[in-house]
Amino acid sequence: QVQLVESGGGSVQAGGSLRLSCAASGQLYSMLCWGWFRQAPGKEREGVAGIYTRGGSRYVADSVKGRFFIAQDKAKNTMYLNMTSLKPEDSAMYYCAAVGCPGPSGGTWFEPIDQDYRGQGTQVTVSS
Repeated sequence: QVQLVESGGGSVQAGGSLRLSCAASGQLYSMLCWGWFRQAPGKEREGVAGIYTRGGSRYVADSVKGRFFIAQDKAKNTMYLNMTSLKPEDSAMYYCAAVGCPGPSGGTWFEPIDQDYRGQGTQVTVSS
């Protein structure tokens, strides 16, 4: 069993930066991959960035590529989302979760998002 706790959200002006953290307690490697997704009112849920818990390739959505960067510190069981050049359309609740990812038998990033391994979310608000 893994519990995930996000932190680091807040309110910033457009062009600003934030760093989100996701601390995992429990067996990190019980998750093949974890990542960040966001949900804004009236919008579809969007997988933003993902990473293999044992390291390796990463996924970043086209909508944030070049602005958002995902990283992890396995010694601290913590994943980060460094967000730069923030835009108002980045405003959303951000969640970390265990997520589907490409593996030996196939698979796609963020299909599925494991709702049993998901944090409570942290709000990001970007003003213009």
